[in-house]
Amino acid sequence: MRQGRWATEGSMPLTTRVWGKRLGIVGLGRIGRAVARRAEGFGMPVAYSGRAKKPDLPYAYYPTPAALAPQVEIMVCCAMGGPTTQGLIDAAAIAALPPGAIFVNVSRGSCVDEPALLAAIRAGRIGLAALDVFWNEPAIAAELSTLPNVLLAPHAASGTVETRKAMGRLMQDNLAAHFAGRPLPTEIRP
Repeated sequence: MRQGRWATEGSMPLTTRVWGKRLGIVGLGRIGRAVARRAEGFGMPVAYSGRAKKPDLPYAYYPTPAALAPQVEIMVCCAMGGPTTQGLIDAAAIAALPPGAIFVNVSRGSCVDEPALLAAIRAGRIGLAALDVFWNEPAIAAELSTLPNVLLAPHAASGTVETRKAMGRLMQDNLAAHFAGRPLPTEIRP
């Protein structure tokens, strides 16, 4: 639209829909669970990979992202960042994704082997990548902005008035629980 191509080129090529696609979530914590709930609304079968199986959830569990990858058409990384998840979605996991898969990273750039992801995008094995986190953000790999099947956004999902107010309330709730000797609503575990 911004380049005026619709007016000059006519109909755009067909794309794909998410309805009914098999979704794989790497990291089924608070955010991963929210993604899963939304996916259910699109009739998407959900599977996940994480540190441990969550017996309270009906989704198929795979112990590693590489084991999850061949089972899904869309993979979303929702894992926490840090040294324990650095390179979690490695070259083997990326190679195991079916041809044309969609890859989304909304967690941390460090969770993904970015050179392996770039190679898969370049080779056409990844149909679409949607990224709002990057290995070296905000100085992202220049090549990412040149690839037509990559959607880039700054990591700003919490940048709303409502979300920041909710974050402040949650912090207050955690402090109140701590000083009252109650369990924290969102305890962070090592």
